[in-house]
Amino acid sequence: MQLTPSDYAALGWFCAAWAGFTYFADHSPWSRQCVGSVMDRHRLRWMREMMGREMRIVDTQVQQSVQNGIAFFASTSMLVLGGLIAALGATQPATSVFRDLPFVMATTPAVLEVKILLMIVIFVYAFFKFARAFRLASFFVMMIGAAPSKPTPAQADYAEAVARVGSLAAQHMTLGLRAYFFALAGLGWFVHPAVFVFTTTWVLLVVYRREFRSRALAEIKRADHIMAGEDGTPD
Repeated sequence: MQLTPSDYAALGWFCAAWAGFTYFADHSPWSRQCVGSVMDRHRLRWMREMMGREMRIVDTQVQQSVQNGIAFFASTSMLVLGGLIAALGATQPATSVFRDLPFVMATTPAVLEVKILLMIVIFVYAFFKFARAFRLASFFVMMIGAAPSKPTPAQADYAEAVARVGSLAAQHMTLGLRAYFFALAGLGWFVHPAVFVFTTTWVLLVVYRREFRSRALAEIKRADHIMAGEDGTPD
């Protein structure tokens, strides 16, 4: 494929950064401090409050607005995939264009195809995650509609089950959005492997800050602590 050792090193760093952050944010002991885990606790409180309401129109409308956002990203992924697949048939003229650009490493049609294929893989992954998130969000809405309107002994367990389905939908949406961020990092490979390493590191720092160090997370945690003190649940 005529890839250089620097290409392999940059691609290895890209894969390691993405996989490593996914483990760190979603499966490691530190995952309880990320924004998704804190929102899971808010979602559970939402479902407990929902069980006490006779009218759940607002609850379903809120979730349906989230579904619209998921559908937007899923359809956008398909549009991007269409453009990337079309680009595979134009690598020869694209190589000439890249050759004339300053600060861009000289490439061949075969290498350019490999880089485009990487982007295709990323957006296929993103589409599957958004499609799964949309379906789970539909389950979430239906379970809200099926919630018993009268107090029952199983209300608490049902609220927890509904919240878990909503959390799964949110998790898949997060994975899809994260793929978009790393796709931006992948654009650096079209310029130079060193730029690819830089953009990957930059994206890694951005997603880390937004998941673990953002001002929004600080306020979400503060609200979680306030509500934990009121309802007696652990924070």
